[in-house]
Amino acid sequence: MDYAQLGKTDLVVSRVCFGCWQLSPRFWGQIDLDDWRAALRKSVDVGVNFIDTADAYGEGYAETSLGDWFAADGLRDSFVLATKFYHNFENPDERVPDTSYDYIIRECEASLKRLRTDRIDLYQIHAWDPLTRPDEVAAAFTKLKKDGKIRWFGVSNMNADQMRMYLRYWPVECLQPLYNLLDRDAEAHEFPLCLEKRIGVITYSSLARGLLTGKYTPETTFEDHRGNNPRFKGEKFQKIIDAVNSLQPFADKYGITIPQLAIRWVLTHPAVTSAIVGVKKPEHIEGIAPAANGLLDARDWWKMANVIAAAK
Repeated sequence: MDYAQLGKTDLVVSRVCFGCWQLSPRFWGQIDLDDWRAALRKSVDVGVNFIDTADAYGEGYAETSLGDWFAADGLRDSFVLATKFYHNFENPDERVPDTSYDYIIRECEASLKRLRTDRIDLYQIHAWDPLTRPDEVAAAFTKLKKDGKIRWFGVSNMNADQMRMYLRYWPVECLQPLYNLLDRDAEAHEFPLCLEKRIGVITYSSLARGLLTGKYTPETTFEDHRGNNPRFKGEKFQKIIDAVNSLQPFADKYGITIPQLAIRWVLTHPAVTSAIVGVKKPEHIEGIAPAANGLLDARDWWKMANVIAAAK
């Protein structure tokens, strides 16, 4: 497993990050927690030391589950722990964005309790909030860091202008953007800013919700949230499947699988620190970990990008 420094922080993280979005029942349905717990242990065995979750994943369900296994298996100190906040779900019938000072302080305390830990290594705003002044966010962050509850701060789902706004008030140490062979918008503005400012980048949906794994056929159907996504049905689905399968010669060249190839493509971009992968079972994290051991040749990176771009 290769490791990298996260931006200007003192955090050294595995280039594959264990993602917890799968513990969001309204998106993915229920998953087997015993398998997921085994996957958490397996990640340690294969050298993954970085885990990303969010309070919104199951309205606290993912953080609570993670905290339970941290406590039961003594794994907290095996990971650099990242989580996120944004949605206020204190009223179970109403979920609204809230990055006010009071809510950040309250929700950080709630996350710490659910995660059964005394500190969060990377605390991230899950999305841009146009209704809260950046200096108010900065005041909350200053208090949390002074109190030792948070080590570093980051953002997710933000464009370069939004990041610059926050950078005027506090150090943004990490960006979590959507990025994969099918979704490359971040290359235009966000990645250049991150390279300029030495901001770490941890990509989500690095396998495009499974589309880039090479395991689907045109007959595959989806009962979770992907069932309503145009990419996962009809002619577009067929074209993407064919394009992904055509990447097999590249995988053979590097002696890796197609999903490992797709992750290595992400990690080859110089702005990217780590790629988040969704995990449900031990074989998922074990199977993807070798992606972090090396980079692609620049010619192959561009050839793969062009193959997939033609299928979009």
